[in-house]
Amino acid sequence: MNKDNICKTPEELAKAMKSNADEIIIEGDLKNKVIRIKATGKVAWGVCAASLAVAITLYITTPATTVVATPVAGGAQAVTATFVSTGAAAVLGSAVLPAIAIGVSSGGIGGLVKLRDKYKITAKNDKYIKLKRK
Repeated sequence: MNKDNICKTPEELAKAMKSNADEIIIEGDLKNKVIRIKATGKVAWGVCAASLAVAITLYITTPATTVVATPVAGGAQAVTATFVSTGAAAVLGSAVLPAIAIGVSSGGIGGLVKLRDKYKITAKNDKYIKLKRK
């Protein structure tokens, strides 16, 4: 296992998926969010993906100078994106912000679609989950 494929942040996960890693280990709280994203049913995901696509696009295209800065990096934009993605928040709950971050880091909703469609969970425990590319 390439140590670059051990992920604790949405940005690290997006990078591993962009490189088409065969296996990815996700540790920490992110593992619970990824499980939630992957466990969302197809119909619910369709509704969720539409609102996430709008939120991710808003986040990517909003100039940083038009958003009031907060102590959390990207916090103001993330809050704005969360309001736009109310449907996604209803489905994903606390996983909505990591979902937006994965989408932003991978350049769009395609990163989340890739996570759901191209990777399967092959192992999990209290500390990590292992994804394998299909």
